[in-house]
Amino acid sequence: MTDLQQARQLLETGEYTCVLCKGESVHTSTLRGIAPMVEFLKSGLDLNGYSVADKVVGKAPALLFVLAGAKEVYAPVMTYSAKSILTAHGIDASCDQLADQIQNRTGTGPCPMEQTVEKIDSPQEAFEAVQQTLARLRTGK
Repeated sequence: MTDLQQARQLLETGEYTCVLCKGESVHTSTLRGIAPMVEFLKSGLDLNGYSVADKVVGKAPALLFVLAGAKEVYAPVMTYSAKSILTAHGIDASCDQLADQIQNRTGTGPCPMEQTVEKIDSPQEAFEAVQQTLARLRTGK
């Protein structure tokens, strides 16, 4: 079984929202949205060369996967911009469905993380901006 197959299999159990696999090393999360990748990156884990399976991948997580050095990414739903970013950085990207945009959790508009990185192309800048937006959303401001 390849790393991506293992990551996908774990994601499809429904227990996890994000799974990273590289050989015997497996990292999983049950956090929602972009939080798993933010936490993995903040922890200082060396994620270079990992295969990733994530529930939904838009531009924001795609930029974080680039920053982490992911080898390949699978998601049931991925935006066109995410697939383009991943491919441009040499990361194999696969999905079941391509979408124009990711909606917010209430379905009333675009995802706030996608809005945060709309004009950002730098993975490091995206990471910093996403952390600021998460902090703001968590305090309700």
